[in-house]
Amino acid sequence: MGDIELLTGDMAAQAQAVAEMVGVDGYQAQLLPEQKAEAVLKLQTQGNGVVMVGDGINDAPALARADIGIAIGAGTDIAIEAADMVLIKSDLLDVAKAICLSRSVMTNIKENLFWAFIYNAVGIPFAAGVFYTAFGWLLNPLIAAAAMSCSSVSVVTNALRLRFIKL
Repeated sequence: MGDIELLTGDMAAQAQAVAEMVGVDGYQAQLLPEQKAEAVLKLQTQGNGVVMVGDGINDAPALARADIGIAIGAGTDIAIEAADMVLIKSDLLDVAKAICLSRSVMTNIKENLFWAFIYNAVGIPFAAGVFYTAFGWLLNPLIAAAAMSCSSVSVVTNALRLRFIKL
């Protein structure tokens, strides 16, 4: 993960205390909703990907502007609507868990696409009879159907591995 910065509408003293308590890299206090969105835009123009976590009406513009907006489930309807993701519980530790799970899901999708591509690259020419004239190889339709079923089972089984991720 990159730098973590606290953007808040609260007073500087409270922002500094919270920033020190949770160990974030920096903070900006007494921000209006538009200023939070501008801070997100500034980080993006510097080439940074921005994940914004918020729960209030004043966070909605920044949540919408961020590359990934995460709303706290106990937040306002406007924040939830503006966000890309909503955490059910009001636990900020779930942000790290959601990022970890998202990475695992993307890896799983790539694995499934890879194996599906290999299966189709090998299976379709056999099923179409491409190798029949040269080698006499022809795939029985029953075997092709069974192979397709096995392919689907392997994709589902691979996806079920996500249940065992320790967060």
